[in-house]
Amino acid sequence: MKKISSIVVSLVLLMTFSAYSQNQGKLKSSKSHIKFYSHTAVEDIEANNYTSVSTIDTESGEVVFSIPMQGFEFEKSTMQKHFNQEGFLDTKTYPKGKLVGKITNIDEIDFSKDGVYQADVEGELSIKGKTKPISEKGSITVKNGNIGVESKFNITLADYGISFVKGKPSTNVAKEVEVTVLADYQAE
Repeated sequence: MKKISSIVVSLVLLMTFSAYSQNQGKLKSSKSHIKFYSHTAVEDIEANNYTSVSTIDTESGEVVFSIPMQGFEFEKSTMQKHFNQEGFLDTKTYPKGKLVGKITNIDEIDFSKDGVYQADVEGELSIKGKTKPISEKGSITVKNGNIGVESKFNITLADYGISFVKGKPSTNVAKEVEVTVLADYQAE
């Protein structure tokens, strides 16, 4: 009977260790903050999205962000309505934006040691059904076991099928917008 109990305990410990090892390098952020900012002579437009989710594999460097496009909130409800409509982002047809990439210098980042590390990310950004390659820089901050990511970069709206040649949007919305990404991660 002792032998059977020992075998069962050993199997349970082995299964627990295996499950832990499989998830050891995975980090998840369930409330990433994505902000975009457009500046023109006519007006500044800012929108914030707190509904995005993201994962980082600390071993392979794989990074994924999933962004519900209808999650962007604007100061003015009219801006939000225009953003979601068919002539702009058409968020009913294209409900999510996505970044799939890889931290190319993952071996220079120590997720177990406090510090600020530069992260070089290459991958593909998909918005409104269009996918374009990106190569951006960001920073990863490790402090007391907490991991945060920050990046700021620009995207050209026309690259994603968003362009205006006449009307109010052509003067009120910048051709290139600034995107800021902030995310805090926990072990998955």
